Amino acid sequence: MAESIPKIRILKGAAPDLSAATFQIHDESHTIGNALRWMVMKNPKVEFCGYSAPHPSEPHINVRIQMYDNLSSLDALIEALNNLDDLCATIDDAYTVSLRKDKYEIWEEKS
Repeated sequence: MAESIPKIRILKGAAPDLSAATFQIHDESHTIGNALRWMVMKNPKVEFCGYSAPHPSEPHINVRIQMYDNLSSLDALIEALNNLDDLCATIDDAYTVSLRKDKYEIWEEKS
């Protein structure tokens, strides 16, 4: 049986109080990295947030979060993930409503 890889793990070197930590998110890319960084930085308690994709052949991203006042970067990550999930649900709902009520013109390409 293949070893299970956790979706998110805290990399070595995190502050003991988690006020600064790097989280590795498995099986994600720039798509979630940039959106997540943006959502984390909306929190005024966050001092710094950045992400990197270490190598194109590695299926993960690293997200670094540093907090003011020794607050938990893990709490900030969880809050940002929840907020991002809510935002995506809101966009999906608005898109579905628009598809149902709006009129669209279909264009067909000619060879």
